[in-house]
Amino acid sequence: MSDASDNPNTRNKHKQHHTLDKLQTSAFDRRMSLAKASFRAGSRWASVNAGTIFSSQENKDRKRKQVMSEQAQYLAHEIGKLKGSIVKIGQMMALYGEHFLPPEITDALHSLNNDTVALSWSVIEQQIKHELGDKFHELTIDHEPLGTASLAQVHRAVRKSDGLEIVLKVQYPGVAAAIDSDLGLFRNMLKLTRMVPQTREFDEWFDEVSEMMHREVNYAMEAATTERFYNRLKDDPRYIVPQIIHDYCTAGVLCMTFERGVPINSAVMLSLPQSRRNKLGSASIEIAIRELFEWGEMQTDPNFGNYLVRLGNGQDIPDKIILLDFGAIRGFDPNLLYVARSLIRAGYHHDKEEMISAMQGYTFFDQMPLGTKPAMADVFLMATEPFTTLLNNPDAPAEAFDAEGRYVWKKSMLHSRVMRQAAESMTSRFFSVPPKEFMFISRKFIGAYTFMTVIDAHTDVRAMVTPFIK
Repeated sequence: MSDASDNPNTRNKHKQHHTLDKLQTSAFDRRMSLAKASFRAGSRWASVNAGTIFSSQENKDRKRKQVMSEQAQYLAHEIGKLKGSIVKIGQMMALYGEHFLPPEITDALHSLNNDTVALSWSVIEQQIKHELGDKFHELTIDHEPLGTASLAQVHRAVRKSDGLEIVLKVQYPGVAAAIDSDLGLFRNMLKLTRMVPQTREFDEWFDEVSEMMHREVNYAMEAATTERFYNRLKDDPRYIVPQIIHDYCTAGVLCMTFERGVPINSAVMLSLPQSRRNKLGSASIEIAIRELFEWGEMQTDPNFGNYLVRLGNGQDIPDKIILLDFGAIRGFDPNLLYVARSLIRAGYHHDKEEMISAMQGYTFFDQMPLGTKPAMADVFLMATEPFTTLLNNPDAPAEAFDAEGRYVWKKSMLHSRVMRQAAESMTSRFFSVPPKEFMFISRKFIGAYTFMTVIDAHTDVRAMVTPFIK
């Protein structure tokens, strides 16, 4: 769930033409604003349902979709004006809501802009002084933020004593205390509009969004997680994890070293020789494999903004992936990890019967009718194609592997093929609402696959996972 401010080392520095002098966090004012907007949208929705009662089903559906889209866009606009945690809630619902929200609503929520107007320096300065006390005077802080978002904004700073470059992720005043109130407001808004069915799946996902929101503002947890990954990777020359600077960390400020790099999808990255892109791709997907098989916890937001690359010289200085934003790290229980690893193992062997067998022992799969499992197994087998070879996987297209047996991500068209296979095979309701834990894992691998495709990497994924296949 990455905002511009979720990534303290973000490079989207830009001139702020407008700033806010205050963030509106009054529960009463926010409640009144959303209640008014919800009532208007709900009334419009009710009127179109009444007005199409004698229309054909086709006309009813068309009109309802049109009005739902219009009212959802209106509500997203009203949410955006409130800023703060309710915007972040909307962004999370857009990210994960495709399984229980109408597409018109998720499309509208996707319009909530990460690049929000910054709080003025005078307000942020007072907030940093309040958090850091006398330590504020040890730093020279850029008044212009590196990035802004719904919950915080990021400022680069230099420690006067030794010139150390750092970044300060400064949480907006009042947003943490407003989370529970904003969650209630958002839920009431969806109920009042009557556009969203209140189902068990909706309740479960909304509870998950609530948990994620509280993790977003828990800077002590994020600092500890960042340090865990730093210690795991500090001796591997392929990676950089920022160091936490505890002297300037508080409940409302997260401080770490400033790390320079270029975005993953920048022109300079795409112009690198194939061999260097292959190494970067391998390093990227190896992280996902180790998270699942070795560490048991995973960065579940594979947003491109969470990665940078520090370019080497193509000779003795290697290119390095800079890993950012550890606020979305999620641990998984041993049973889920066992099932997920078993599914990948079955994909490695490209064995459909083994894939179906691997689904056992997890409630979601155990409650599924036997007749639906083969179709799901087909999708999993295709999704795990990079772990196979042309010798053990006759279903893989020949162009998906190069002469050295490495997977050619761009030519494979894997993501679009998997989506097409899923659409053709998965007609049961069990395919429409996956368990949230599996969705987090699949989203991570989709992000890693997209990374490979964008940089056109050729990687031997099978070799990476082989040590973990028993």
